[in-house]
Amino acid sequence: MKNIRIIIPFLAGILIMLVLFFSLKSCFNLGGKTEKSDYYILTNQISKMNKMVVLEQNVSSMQKTKMGYEVFGSEVSSNSIITYTKTNAQVSYDLNKMKMEVDSINKKLIITELPNADIRITPSVEIQSLDDSFFNRISEKDIKNVTQKAKDVAINSIDQNKLRNEGHQQLIENLNNIFVLAKALNYTIEDKTGKIGTLGL
Repeated sequence: MKNIRIIIPFLAGILIMLVLFFSLKSCFNLGGKTEKSDYYILTNQISKMNKMVVLEQNVSSMQKTKMGYEVFGSEVSSNSIITYTKTNAQVSYDLNKMKMEVDSINKKLIITELPNADIRITPSVEIQSLDDSFFNRISEKDIKNVTQKAKDVAINSIDQNKLRNEGHQQLIENLNNIFVLAKALNYTIEDKTGKIGTLGL
């Protein structure tokens, strides 16, 4: 009985020492685990964004096309087509193409490559009025030509350089918001692309 009374406190002491040892060991390893978690969170946040539409512009316009029918140089009849065009222009960036490096030791998020802007202009044309005449019928070919011309005019009316510049500025602002987490973890954002500009992260 005396041996049991001596052994039980001894075993309890060993158990307490083991618990303290593993607790202290896990505390000392927190730094390494945090760095791995930082890296996972940052990269996962970007991959979930996938494609980012940073700017969208909608423009509407009307166009009247007049077609005449001449006999011996004199116009004997005319007709017209009025079209209404809605144009959607978007600037987007594929964030899967953005390349980054994470320096966990120095707490740096290094941007090595930014994706190029993808500009998409989509015009949609509706026939609002079709003034036809008996002598000069409007053919399906005429309608297609007028519709295509309206689309071409709509596309050319969009200032793509201005759209690209405004989209780039919006991209930088969005990246600032995306990297809030990195900043909260005391990471500095380093740009190696030279494309961030004065809005720096």
